[in-house]
Amino acid sequence: MSVPAFADISKSANDLLNKDFYHLSAGTIEVKSNTPNDVAFKVTGKSSHDKATSGALEGKYSDKSLGLTLTQTWNTANALDTKIELADSLAKGLKAETVFSFLPASNSTGAKLNLTFKQSAFNGRAFFDLLKGPTANVDAVIGHEGFLAGASAGYNVQKAAVTGYSAAVGYIAPQYSAAITATDNLSVFAASYYHKVNSKVETSAKAVWNSKSGNTVGLELASKYRLDAVSFAKAKINDRGVAAVAYNVLLRPGVTVGIGASFDTQKIDQATHKVGASFTFES
Repeated sequence: MSVPAFADISKSANDLLNKDFYHLSAGTIEVKSNTPNDVAFKVTGKSSHDKATSGALEGKYSDKSLGLTLTQTWNTANALDTKIELADSLAKGLKAETVFSFLPASNSTGAKLNLTFKQSAFNGRAFFDLLKGPTANVDAVIGHEGFLAGASAGYNVQKAAVTGYSAAVGYIAPQYSAAITATDNLSVFAASYYHKVNSKVETSAKAVWNSKSGNTVGLELASKYRLDAVSFAKAKINDRGVAAVAYNVLLRPGVTVGIGASFDTQKIDQATHKVGASFTFES
């Protein structure tokens, strides 16, 4: 089993707790298409519960023989992003990525360089913002027989100061995983657990304590049940009594629909509940 990136030590638990819950937006739509010459297009649109809309158009070209990927994105905020990735060309396990951004309205630009290096027992990353600061954020994870240990740190070159640091430990097995993370300069602690009970049932739990805001511990539980080969249902609830449910189904090849809702069980008689839907089309 490969060693994950620092941000992904708790990925299994976080994905079950956060992904495929559709109430966060009133409606989302995603359209994907691929051409015979390795060019992929994706159009996304989102409508929030505040009736604000946003969208983005993405084009991606990949050349697997060179390890090259070029991605261009243009969104409704009139922001242009260009990302160039080069994987395993300079060295085995090394991926270099440059990201250029441009806002025509304010004539502002951005440039970032990201490096990722993966080996069988190591995963290291470095993120450089070349125009702001400049700043650098680095993280690394080492692993052995499922046990993981990692740390991250940020540094502002202009100020010659450390901007933040975090640490994490975890264990990953084929059917379950557990992790403890300490973020925000080791002031926010989280413990998470994920378990694939069987081919149909998955469960996850997470506890978070912010040492700067008192002794209250936030708890969240989630579960996923695969109904059949093309559909599944999810549910979760937190310590504040906010519950969410979701249903996802593949209507036919290339068409996926998701619906979801959240309810504040402490305020059933108030207008705090949310409903959302998601539509994905692929060709």
